[in-house]
Amino acid sequence: MSYAIVEIGGSQRRVSPGDRIRVQRLDAAGGESVTLEKVLVIQSGEAVRVGTPYVAGATVTAKVLGEIKGRKVLVFKKKRRKQYRRTRGHRQIFTSLQIDEIRAGD
Repeated sequence: MSYAIVEIGGSQRRVSPGDRIRVQRLDAAGGESVTLEKVLVIQSGEAVRVGTPYVAGATVTAKVLGEIKGRKVLVFKKKRRKQYRRTRGHRQIFTSLQIDEIRAGD
């Protein structure tokens, strides 16, 4: 079982080939292939390589499945005794990725 820890969208995720993950919105269309180059840790077999901060030459290839919306977050504001109430909703848009391949590089 091989895995890698990648930095994407300001967060770190542990991924393996075949995994489906949801990340912050990327500028890529559905069906495109994206390459993630910020690999922090890579493990294949018994060998584990840790980067300083990134592993040189290591990449993770993923396929963009599409964009999905997250759950609705309600924002409610109120000032007591002033008859002031505001309700606003927000749904964050995420990109769904399927991890295809992990390359160790060197």
